[in-house]
Amino acid sequence: MPSVLVPGFDPKVVPGADVPAFHAVLDNELARFAERGIDAAMTLLEIDGTAEPTAAEALAGRAWDVVVIGGGIRKPEQLLEFFERIVNLVRKHAPQAAIAFNTSGDTSVEAAERWL
Repeated sequence: MPSVLVPGFDPKVVPGADVPAFHAVLDNELARFAERGIDAAMTLLEIDGTAEPTAAEALAGRAWDVVVIGGGIRKPEQLLEFFERIVNLVRKHAPQAAIAFNTSGDTSVEAAERWL
């Protein structure tokens, strides 16, 4: 069974986020992965000193086929350095994984499927 990790921001750290709605989107996306026979997990990160160790632990926890990095991490220009650190953590802790990018929280399945 293919495996996918989706690191993204914890909605509680996103200014103005509707946390319950955000979690509903994430839960729905995990259900979509399961419907397609893909073992997926999400790692929610905060923009603080815990982000990199949390991401590294999730990446090293098993062999992932694809890591889908969300737009919340890669799109804001002020987070460019954070995005670079996450990409390099993938290279270090999951070098066998393809790296994919979604356009929103509900397009992670399609992003992953491009590389499976």
